[in-house]
Amino acid sequence: MRLNEITYTDAKPVDGYGPGFFRIGGTVHHGALLTGPSGTAPWGGYDDLSALVALADKVDVLFIGTGAEIAHIPGGLRRELEEAGVGVETMSSPAACRTYNVLLSEGRRVALAVLPV
Repeated sequence: MRLNEITYTDAKPVDGYGPGFFRIGGTVHHGALLTGPSGTAPWGGYDDLSALVALADKVDVLFIGTGAEIAHIPGGLRRELEEAGVGVETMSSPAACRTYNVLLSEGRRVALAVLPV
């Protein structure tokens, strides 16, 4: 078996998560957050549209983690993001974190906006 070390370029992976927190690149962050090529910052949830639209020319897909369970995001939010050219995939926060890490390790242009579990 051959093992390869993964090198991340612009963004940092999700190292872990738990009730109310996420660990990104070794740093613990509490509450909802947005992470991607521009770094990691608190996210104001579904009402914080400007932070997500700002990703339009930086990422090909944005994963939105809806918490412990999968849920629909507001239709207006999805519409605004798609009109801005941001591809959106919605899933539970644990699934979003895993998917983000896989695509990030492949060098893809991705971002993650997650609500805590």
